[in-house]
Amino acid sequence: MSCLLVRYDGPIVTARLNLPELRNPISEPEMIEAIESLCAEIQQNPSVSVLIITGEGKGFSSGGNLQHMKEKSGMFAGEPEILAENYRTGIQRIPRAIYQLDVPVIAAVNGAAVGAGCDLAMMADIRIASDKACFSESFVKLGIIPGDGGAWFLPRVAGYARAAEMAFTGDMISAQQALEWGMVSTVVAHEALMTEALALAHRIAANPPQALRETKKLMRLSRSASLDEVLEASAQVQSLLHQTEDHQEAVAAFLEKRVPTFSGR
Repeated sequence: MSCLLVRYDGPIVTARLNLPELRNPISEPEMIEAIESLCAEIQQNPSVSVLIITGEGKGFSSGGNLQHMKEKSGMFAGEPEILAENYRTGIQRIPRAIYQLDVPVIAAVNGAAVGAGCDLAMMADIRIASDKACFSESFVKLGIIPGDGGAWFLPRVAGYARAAEMAFTGDMISAQQALEWGMVSTVVAHEALMTEALALAHRIAANPPQALRETKKLMRLSRSASLDEVLEASAQVQSLLHQTEDHQEAVAAFLEKRVPTFSGR
């Protein structure tokens, strides 16, 4: 049985974390490899426009495998220098793979997102939560810190003060509180979660694929670049997109009041 269930629906890919009996930890080597491989595959596939990540079963993701932590086995085995390398070559591959992905990523949070599972949700561009979802940056309660980049992702989503409250207390917050804090875009009835996530994905995928990927890259650049750097990048990209067939089709369809048909060219 695969630890990651992947479904292609035209330009939309849905990936379900599939270790429900463990609440979908992402510290397992096979899960790390599966997520990294899927991101690489999507990156090279111009027909894909959106990735949805969700969890199978009751939880979104429990983050690290606590039994392995207790046993000091798997990625949690070894002396400090070995452990540090385990993080670099293990779970830290996930934030890099998702962050470098040029297509928009939606996290459909179906249940508890705890520790690295909370961070996984924060790695997405957009989060939709079931009313059964909850979030906890729980590392401090285990006497550790976010080793997967959570200290970088969470403040950028929730703001520093909210992220600090979550990281310093390790408290669990509800889906409604996450909505009030701006961590999720919307909260929906549990049964409607995937319907809403797919509807959003289809609205995104209805746009020209080249422009969509370039918009994502520009949004990513804006996190660290100056205004001048973003303006220069915008000018360069815009000059190329103006030459595409999809741009011409989009303008013509708008003026002719019809639905456009995009080719990716």
